[in-house]
Amino acid sequence: MFSKWMTTTATAVVLAGAAQLASAQDATGYWQQVQANGVLRCGAAVAPPYVMRDPATGQYSGFFADLCREFADVLEVEPEFVDTTWDNIVAGLQAGRWDMSLALNRTPVRAMAVNFSIPAMEYQISLAYDKNNAKIPANPQTVADIDQEGVTLAVMSGTAQDTAISAAIKNATILRLPSNDETRLAVVSKRADILVDASDTNQLFTQSNPDWAVAFNPTPALAKQGVAFGLPATLSAQDVSVVNIFLEEKVATGHVDQLIHNAVDQVLAASN
Repeated sequence: MFSKWMTTTATAVVLAGAAQLASAQDATGYWQQVQANGVLRCGAAVAPPYVMRDPATGQYSGFFADLCREFADVLEVEPEFVDTTWDNIVAGLQAGRWDMSLALNRTPVRAMAVNFSIPAMEYQISLAYDKNNAKIPANPQTVADIDQEGVTLAVMSGTAQDTAISAAIKNATILRLPSNDETRLAVVSKRADILVDASDTNQLFTQSNPDWAVAFNPTPALAKQGVAFGLPATLSAQDVSVVNIFLEEKVATGHVDQLIHNAVDQVLAASN
């Protein structure tokens, strides 16, 4: 009787395992669904050199736009860029308006709402300003050095740098604007005193205005995060690993560094 029960139980376990395996093989992963649709939709909020958009043609460039195209090539589908803002780039991903968000900073709060790939690059915030501005002390090193009444900091609304500077500033005024171009113009026109942005984009700003613009990375750091693809929260570990393996090779071979270099050259050429 015991032997018969064992045989019956073992058979049931084998059959159940076979059924689960068949079910797993029949299940369609997220990227297989994208392949069936023939289009990879990438949510794109403008922030040079990560993501840029030509207002005349609507064409996207920047190194994260390049990575979107290259991942679309891996899937053998067409890339489609969906225009969005930094205020909506997470919500749009949650709503299924696109398949991945470009150049999204990895934060614990965002990770509770969406998935992330591994970082394509590391990000930190710097502060750019006019070295002739009497409101700014010589050679500032910390946020406290510039956190004074009468000082205005321009930042793009809804970005990671907005979140970081808002938590750090007690006395100065924060001017939140909808686009990267508007924040830069605010400093150039002296509507604002300091530009709060990623260190690489602020480097573009200072290189474009070498006669007066300088920048520093505050100590301690305002933020230092990985910049990655934002992915739907519903993705399986296997689906996330598809993107991670794609990025691992691009980073390890120096390909991402080359894409960044090309994007920086493009921005500087356009500003001359």
